[in-house]
Amino acid sequence: MAEVSMFEICRMDGSAELAEVTARLLAELPTWFGIPEANAAYVEASGRLPGLVARVGAEPVGVLVLQQHFPESAEIHLMAVARSWHRRGVGRALVGAVESALERDGCRLLQVKTLGASHPDRGYAGTRAFYRSVGFLPLEERNDLWPGNPCLIMVKGLGRSDGGG
Repeated sequence: MAEVSMFEICRMDGSAELAEVTARLLAELPTWFGIPEANAAYVEASGRLPGLVARVGAEPVGVLVLQQHFPESAEIHLMAVARSWHRRGVGRALVGAVESALERDGCRLLQVKTLGASHPDRGYAGTRAFYRSVGFLPLEERNDLWPGNPCLIMVKGLGRSDGGG
């Protein structure tokens, strides 16, 4: 088993390469990414939004696509890790790398949307547990963002708060 220190995190601005990596990883994860229209939208977004790719040698094993809505707030638009690399530190490293970059730029809030707990999917129970383990807290579950699926919005404060506005 490869050690966490063996993968490299590379920043990519939206590009054909990032879109290709995203498409390949989503295709390997039908349990989490099984809606073709949603996958096409993720691939399209990764062609224009910035992201990070985790690689072991030349092989991409994880991707994180970021959307910065305001200078103070950003969203993990998509994160996918190859199934064979789950629970080996790739997701934690991707989140840590994006947090560090955002904090350097003065961003103060990071959000992620995932399938809500009112849906019985066990895989997404693990996804929610992962996000909690890296410091995200549930903010609200909504039924009007993704037709037919509850959307849990989770948030995390970044950097230190000065108490000001």
